[in-house]
Amino acid sequence: MTIEFLQDEALFHLPNFATSLAIGLFIGLERERNPSAKAGLRTFALVALFGTLAAMLSERTESPWFLAAGLLIVGAMVIAAYLRTRDDNTIDPGTTTVAAIIICYGLGAIVWYGDTKLALMLAIVTTILLYFKTELHGMTQKLDRRDLVSILQFAVLTFIILPILPDENIGPYQTINLYQIWLMVVLISGVSLMGYVALRLVGERHGAVLLGLFGGLVSSTATTLVYTKLSKNSQYFMQLAIVVIMIANLMVLIRLAIVCSVVSPGILPKLLPVLASGLLLGLGATVYWWKRLAEHNNIPAPDITNPAELRTAASFGLLYAIVLLFAAWLSDIAGSQGLYAVALITGLTDVDAITLTSLRLFEMGKLEDSETVMAIALSMLSNIAFKLGMIYFVGNTLIAKRCATGMLATAAGIGGALLVLI
Repeated sequence: MTIEFLQDEALFHLPNFATSLAIGLFIGLERERNPSAKAGLRTFALVALFGTLAAMLSERTESPWFLAAGLLIVGAMVIAAYLRTRDDNTIDPGTTTVAAIIICYGLGAIVWYGDTKLALMLAIVTTILLYFKTELHGMTQKLDRRDLVSILQFAVLTFIILPILPDENIGPYQTINLYQIWLMVVLISGVSLMGYVALRLVGERHGAVLLGLFGGLVSSTATTLVYTKLSKNSQYFMQLAIVVIMIANLMVLIRLAIVCSVVSPGILPKLLPVLASGLLLGLGATVYWWKRLAEHNNIPAPDITNPAELRTAASFGLLYAIVLLFAAWLSDIAGSQGLYAVALITGLTDVDAITLTSLRLFEMGKLEDSETVMAIALSMLSNIAFKLGMIYFVGNTLIAKRCATGMLATAAGIGGALLVLI
């Protein structure tokens, strides 16, 4: 009965108008809570419906003027409403509401043209931006010139340098692809930049867990080094340093899972059990030390360089290209054992380069999935050994022993999973 009802020609487009109505009510619900807004639930709902109606008339008459005229009418009406009731004491000038209602009109229009999912997603994003006004303003106040430069530099890496690079395989073994190499630079810089900005926003107000999480996203090695040095100052800060270091090193596993899911999803069924095993065992030891730590919110954030800086990005790109070429050469003359040797050596200081190299060779069909997982796992084990040595020499025996409980547990989880799966 319902299907026959909707198949009626006069009611065939009713679902489009119902969707527009829902979008308008959703956005209007947030604006209704704002006392300075001159548009609320009913206005936004009507504007969304008007957008769909204007799009329908434009299509039926084959004239875009209905849609354009509707946009001008909506904009003029809202601006006029603010001008008529202008109050010099009002903090909100109304520009946000004007922008939101114009977006609402546009969303109603694209619903008619069949982009319903996109319209709903944009409606949710719009409502989130409107609702979290205070938080977004506070966030921008915490970002200084250095942070804005970091974001702009990442934009240069992504939207200026990447598009002009050639996407073709060149060099020995056809392994060098400038576009693919820089794409990996953008990926690693992007993940690191998220942690970098988050770390800057967190500052010294939050505890060891957040600093460890974000520090691990940016650079677990740098975080380990900074907090190991700081642990020399007091016995109490040593407890903090242990928790931060352990969490930062667990984040390496999560970071690798994110990278692999983007670069080579096909390897995940074999790689995820290895990463998950190391994460679970390492997490057990980390929770133990965290419970022994009293609440402490004034922990200094590590001083870590901008991961999107052009020099930093270019250095990683060069390292990745060298490791890729070296690994392909050794794999050709020594088989998988050659790649494993590269993984052990390069993994000492950088897990990302050999991980991306292994994934690239796997996607090119030059490595089996088991060999790829083994190479990535060996680089992680090598990296753990390097960091433990660094903690011992930079810090002292006591902090090295305590950090070893979590880091060796992670290594045992990775090694145990390898024995079972490979």
